Amino acid sequence: MGCCESKVSEKQPEKLQTQAHANNSRTPTHHPNPSPGSDPETGGAPPFSEFSFSDLTAATNNFSSDFIVSESGEKAPNLVYKGRLQNRRWIAVKKFTKIAWPDPKQFAEEAWGVGKLRHRRLANLIGYCCDGDERLLVAEYMPTDTLAKHLFHWENQTIEWAMRLRVGLYIAEALDYCSTEGRPLYHDLNAYRVLFDEDGDPRLSCFGLMRNSRDGKSYSTNLAYTPPEYLRNGRVTPESVIYSFGTVLLDLLSGKHIPPSHALDMIRGKNIILLMDSHLEGKFSTEEATVVVNLASQCLQYEPRERPNTKDLVATLAPLQTKPEVPSYVMLGIPKHEEAPATPQRPLSAMGEACSRMDLTAIHQILVMTHYRDDEGTNELSFQEWTQQMRDMLEARKRGDYAFRDKDFKTAIDCYSQFIDVGTMVSPTVFARRSLCYLLNEQPDAALRDAMQAQCVYPDWPTAFYMQSVALAKLDMHKDATDMLNEATALEEKRQRGGRGS
Repeated sequence: MGCCESKVSEKQPEKLQTQAHANNSRTPTHHPNPSPGSDPETGGAPPFSEFSFSDLTAATNNFSSDFIVSESGEKAPNLVYKGRLQNRRWIAVKKFTKIAWPDPKQFAEEAWGVGKLRHRRLANLIGYCCDGDERLLVAEYMPTDTLAKHLFHWENQTIEWAMRLRVGLYIAEALDYCSTEGRPLYHDLNAYRVLFDEDGDPRLSCFGLMRNSRDGKSYSTNLAYTPPEYLRNGRVTPESVIYSFGTVLLDLLSGKHIPPSHALDMIRGKNIILLMDSHLEGKFSTEEATVVVNLASQCLQYEPRERPNTKDLVATLAPLQTKPEVPSYVMLGIPKHEEAPATPQRPLSAMGEACSRMDLTAIHQILVMTHYRDDEGTNELSFQEWTQQMRDMLEARKRGDYAFRDKDFKTAIDCYSQFIDVGTMVSPTVFARRSLCYLLNEQPDAALRDAMQAQCVYPDWPTAFYMQSVALAKLDMHKDATDMLNEATALEEKRQRGGRGS
């Protein structure tokens, strides 16, 4: 429940989760959300930046096997994990082997080169980590599986023809953008590299824009699908990327991963209908299919110079789009991504109302009035612990309380930080108060972190959730803010019915 836990890690012991967040208490170096006014062509991706290893360890629950999302993980030397940052953004993390990139500077330069790219047709790279022997890439997380899953391992329905044409066009647009931006090389393009976002729109994984290692192989798939020139010289070229795109077109046409040589024999024999996916049940345009088959054949030419370029791909596929008004999630048969309602579904308390309005002055008054009433039972101290250090710590908290009451919020931050840093006592109220101080000093990142720490100390405390909702709203994460406000309201109702601290 709440920011302190991810959905996947809810089954983990509370103590371990609390420790994970406590170990990750410093402010991360990355920007938590898209910049205001960002270009919709970029897909709303945040700026590219460096992550600490502790950030990514906490986000992936210590790189738990439960978080592995790479479908080809058994063959690939580098695994891909999903994770959730403290600001609730879901991410994909590619973890390289330790010897893949021995030179940290070279790895960072490669990552920054890919990180400059921003496009709505890409699952964009948003960061990297170069910490000791660790080498990791961080990308936007795409929650609706891969093209391989939807084409080869579908459970509910196969992909309809118009959606297959959309996939072809969108990936062609992604490749054309990358080529235009001076990054024409894509390593091992296949159906596992095509991902679907929360709205069902296909995107090209950014991970393929970077090699698996400094001097490693660029293709991990069966040699039957590898560009012939790569087998001769071991080099990826823009033309070999086009060849791989041709294999993806074959996947879209046939619904199977068939070797290009076999498909070309069928194409030369004019057996186009035999090539088509039987699960389409004839629901496709023969004329459109013929255009795609011919394009795939051109992409798969043995001589690289005879293959089309990325602009040719877009120009051929764009006119075939017959359902531009139909959302991708409809054609994929997945639920619509719903935005949270603008207002909570339950009546709000005074604290809830203040948080909903983001009225920091009203929140301050409530916290002053509540004082430390909710801290009862969170600390049990032995006689031996009442040392001079303890007295100094409590004195720091008292000075913080005076500064907080008098609205000297910077001093309050300093004093509360002295209390927290000693670590002998934990106080959810101090975390909540410092969270508000950070909000009043335009530091929503730090405010969110403190509100999460308050929840870790006192998992069912409504105030912790209320403070998270305000911080999330300040970070322009309004859906998450509304969800958190609803959770806080539900917890408050539970307390009023006889829960803790009532």
